[in-house]
Amino acid sequence: MSRRSIPRILPPPVIYLLFVGLAWGLHALLPAPLPDNDWTRWAGWGLIDAGLVLMLWSALLMLWQRTTVNPYGTPAKLLEEGPFRLSRNPIYLADTLVYAGIALLLASLWPWLLLPALILCMSRTVIRHEEALLTELFGDAYRAYQSRVRRWI
Repeated sequence: MSRRSIPRILPPPVIYLLFVGLAWGLHALLPAPLPDNDWTRWAGWGLIDAGLVLMLWSALLMLWQRTTVNPYGTPAKLLEEGPFRLSRNPIYLADTLVYAGIALLLASLWPWLLLPALILCMSRTVIRHEEALLTELFGDAYRAYQSRVRRWI
């Protein structure tokens, strides 16, 4: 598959923000409240913090290894260490942790109902694009990595 045949995609943070906005809007139109207490607020901030730490760790490793963080860029190296030992997509996992934290802070059912659609959207657009590119660039090494490490966790 040539790189030119892969369509442009929305930046992953924009996709996550669109889903947060959709959940917030749906909650404003059709409230579906969930418990809002100290526990859910602490857990929400904890998930956001965990997501930000994982995101920073992954991005710094990518920068340190001189490869791109940009999903439109061309990776210079296949990373298999650090958080990439446990997930082929640790930054998207981090984004999902932040999303879950925001969902707890919103105290609404809507973000949880939209979460499967968000995961499907990311898997079918962004991740599929990146996997095709990585297969094209790294071939058997990437296929072997795919067989050892799960897409999410």
